[in-house]
Amino acid sequence: MTTTRISPNVCAYPNEEEHEKLHIEVELPGVKKEDIKFKLHEDSFYIRATKGDIEYVGSYAVCCPVKAEDAKAKFVDGLLTVEVPYRDEFAEAVEVAIQ
Repeated sequence: MTTTRISPNVCAYPNEEEHEKLHIEVELPGVKKEDIKFKLHEDSFYIRATKGDIEYVGSYAVCCPVKAEDAKAKFVDGLLTVEVPYRDEFAEAVEVAIQ
């Protein structure tokens, strides 16, 4: 059996009520909750979900650093929703010498 890999539809934007949080939506039609793997880092997230011979897979950058440890996710009717707060502190920018 050949697996077909598809990039899922993803939408990420600041939460409309609380602009201190990032809201992520991932469309995974026909997928069961137990077949989803979602990993979140400070600056990116990774999704992998399977439904038979279809595998939804993708890796995405996040615009601003988030507190991955405080993320909350739910999966209802094929839609994975994740809310995660932005980090309050940002690392100092470092100037890089160009040669």
